[in-house]
Amino acid sequence: AERAEMTAIADGLTAAGYDVYLPHRDGMEFRLVLEVLIERGWEPAVAAQFLHAAIFALDVYQVIVECQALVWNLNGRTPDEGAVSEAAIAWTLGKPIVAYQDDVRSLIAGRVNPLLVGLVDFERVDDLAAIVPALREQLVRQPTPSIEVERLPPKLQQACRDGAALWRTMALEGAYCDNELLADCVTELFAPNSHHPRPKSPPVRKLTATRP
Repeated sequence: AERAEMTAIADGLTAAGYDVYLPHRDGMEFRLVLEVLIERGWEPAVAAQFLHAAIFALDVYQVIVECQALVWNLNGRTPDEGAVSEAAIAWTLGKPIVAYQDDVRSLIAGRVNPLLVGLVDFERVDDLAAIVPALREQLVRQPTPSIEVERLPPKLQQACRDGAALWRTMALEGAYCDNELLADCVTELFAPNSHHPRPKSPPVRKLTATRP
């Protein structure tokens, strides 16, 4: 249900002329890439850990560098933890945020947690059709700031560099469905060198996207 709702929001934004990054649609398929890593000899727990690091870097890069604004789905008994982190990053950078919620399950005495809605000046929309007009208004009221990655804290800089390298690989023709290629990139960028196993298959091919 949540994914269907997020897809509906993304479809509405796309129809209005916006380019949309939707993590579960446009990111990596965790399970499939993990299977490739395990087939190559990685311990499941180790592979899952550095694959999570890759997903983290990719999402951080998208929020900081690629995305002009953020549409935040607050629905659910508790809002999605990842989306909360993304909203906090966007808010800290001064990026426009629109919050959507038509679900009352997370209300506290009739209100949403102030540490959440404070990120959107305590304003929300409760109709899918209202998201695009609200986003347009936000972009006028609060234009997207210019982000200089080199001036960010070191860990954010590193996440952006790694996320950019991964995104370049994913943007190659046919790469979205090439889990072998994605596993190559994830391994080179995020795998702990001290845990490299002896590969069960031939050495991985040279990547076109590497850490800058």
